[in-house]
Amino acid sequence: MKTLIKNTLIINERRSFKGAVLIEDDFISEVFEGDSYLQKNEYIDVREIDAAGKWLLPGVIDDQVHFREPGLTHKGDIQSESRAAVAGGVTTYMDMPNTKPQTTTIEELNNKYDRAAEVSAANYAFFFGGTNDNYHLIHLLDKKRVPGIKLFLGASTGNMLVNNPGSLEHFFGETDMLIAVHAEKEEIIQENKTFYLSKYGENLDITFHPKIRSAEACYASSSEAAELARKLGARLHIFHLSTARELELLDRGDLLSRKITGEACVHYLWFCDEDYATLENRIKWNPAIKTAADREALQKAVREDIISVVATDHAPHLWSEKQGNCLTAASGGPLVQHSLQTMLELAKKGIFTPEKVVEKMCHHPTDLFRIDRRGYIREGYYADIVLIDPEKSYTVSKENILYKCGWSPFEGYTFSHSVWKTFVNGQEAYSDGAFRDGVWGKELSFL
Repeated sequence: MKTLIKNTLIINERRSFKGAVLIEDDFISEVFEGDSYLQKNEYIDVREIDAAGKWLLPGVIDDQVHFREPGLTHKGDIQSESRAAVAGGVTTYMDMPNTKPQTTTIEELNNKYDRAAEVSAANYAFFFGGTNDNYHLIHLLDKKRVPGIKLFLGASTGNMLVNNPGSLEHFFGETDMLIAVHAEKEEIIQENKTFYLSKYGENLDITFHPKIRSAEACYASSSEAAELARKLGARLHIFHLSTARELELLDRGDLLSRKITGEACVHYLWFCDEDYATLENRIKWNPAIKTAADREALQKAVREDIISVVATDHAPHLWSEKQGNCLTAASGGPLVQHSLQTMLELAKKGIFTPEKVVEKMCHHPTDLFRIDRRGYIREGYYADIVLIDPEKSYTVSKENILYKCGWSPFEGYTFSHSVWKTFVNGQEAYSDGAFRDGVWGKELSFL
């Protein structure tokens, strides 16, 4: 089957131009500039989509999500969250290992792939989780299937805190796979917690969260990871950077030659600690959202290509689990349905350009993780495509939230852009607020 998307503004590879894209089965077969597609006379049985006034982008690749399956499916699951992703223009995701059971064995890793093949609306891959005791398994991982090894260098669920120096040296020194880390220094967090509890009592409100999970806790852990990576020559990717100071740890230059890279998440680029007063636990994440100065530094680092990719750390909890004080309310929130709209809104405000948004959310994840034929509008690449209506506003409400948890930190906010259509592997999976029946996602392959 062939589909021609015509009269659209294509935003791809640092430029925008009017053109058309021909999809044939799973792939982009041709990309046209202007009206050059009219010179072709071979369009027999071609479905045409007139996308006048719309923007055509590669589908977003989110390198950090928690879809909660297995074991935590009351919060979300692969089917529900991948559908929310597709509705937001996210066609590919990489899922984290802190589920129940954890993805810390080859068997559990394979189980996740099997489940996604049955139900995932978007393309998928799964990180392998490191512990103090399972480093010997890294040699059994299939590098064409697994995007990397996830290490929690701060507090985490279960036994996933990796704090044994010998274990860390095994992970950093015995593989060329990408090592992605959650970096917060547990000892500093506990010291801060003890200090504020002794001074203010047990019922600490949300404003204490960035004081306990402080900028110092982030930098201490990130800098230790960077030092170890440089010592042993590892490929290190620091997830969800939240502070200005951590940016000094990242390599510069050509992305493919960098050994130490970093990720920004949309909530650190949008919110700051001033928003705790109104949004409270809705914006409680680990690491904590920091100051306006940190936010501005992160935004600048995205513009200047110091930060490599932008993702979400999508981590749904039930609304009931988000209640309580800064020590008892769950950390994390749902974001994957609205991440592209958030970034395009920041572009509309002049903080980024649409071309930069595409680079950080589509191109660079492909390049950093060496994904096979995704993340670009190119002939021969998989037809993962999102069409944006830049003139149709979209207000986030209970009625249009697709997360299983049923809430969003953006409830009530009106974005200037809306997602019109999303194609996954050449299939029009989502259009005008409705899904087609089917399972469209495919397992990623890494080069």
